Amino acid sequence: MKFPHLTSLTAAVCFLGGLPVGAGTLDPSQHEWHAKYQKQKNAPEPEEMLLNEDQEPDLQEGSFVDLFNGKDLSGWKPKGGNARFEVKDGVIVGTVVPDTPSTYLSTEKTDYADFVFTCEIKWEVNLNSGVMFRASSRMKGEHEEVYGPQAEMEGIEGDRGWSGGVYGQSCGGYFYPLWLEEHQKVRQAINPEGWNRLTIQTKGNVVKTWVNGIPAAHWIDDGTYSKGFFGLQVHKAKEGKVLFRNIRVKELGK
Repeated sequence: MKFPHLTSLTAAVCFLGGLPVGAGTLDPSQHEWHAKYQKQKNAPEPEEMLLNEDQEPDLQEGSFVDLFNGKDLSGWKPKGGNARFEVKDGVIVGTVVPDTPSTYLSTEKTDYADFVFTCEIKWEVNLNSGVMFRASSRMKGEHEEVYGPQAEMEGIEGDRGWSGGVYGQSCGGYFYPLWLEEHQKVRQAINPEGWNRLTIQTKGNVVKTWVNGIPAAHWIDDGTYSKGFFGLQVHKAKEGKVLFRNIRVKELGK
């Protein structure tokens, strides 16, 4: 059996016991988004994408560490723009400051490699957001630019439904858009009224995500993004407010 559309990297991870583990089909409802994004540097061919068919990791098992103490922003530092981050009632509140670039409240620890990360996100005012992982930064003009993979959290009014997808922030666009027929369930996973749980798991080059326990992305990195920091995004916008809580990580292999 031959699969001519599979790259050597995809083929290497796409088989288990001689059987294909997952190649998806473009959802007809996503044709417009596919046409818009397929020319981006990172955009995968739908038939080459792997599917996340795993259960969400057990978030009570093992040595999870709280990254947010519920009182202040100890251990965190904003990078990028000048959006405002503050702690209110045990929650991190990120608020847009107009005319400033996207801002990332980033962990001071910068060498997270293999891990299970989880947090809960809620919107008071609609805003594109997400969580950077294995991220890096560099100077671009007069401001610090954050780049690397980001677990997308689109907000509560977007019509793509790509929360849980993997975006290449400032490095070529979507690594893993949620445009397959098999992503229909996770595209409907966001609760616009309440808290939404995002979980990210990295093991070597394999990255998987879940939204409210529903499998989302299954992305294979080429080794470019092997370690880095976490960053909570407040996207550039005219307005918006996003809340974060229960931010925890379990580092694997330690």
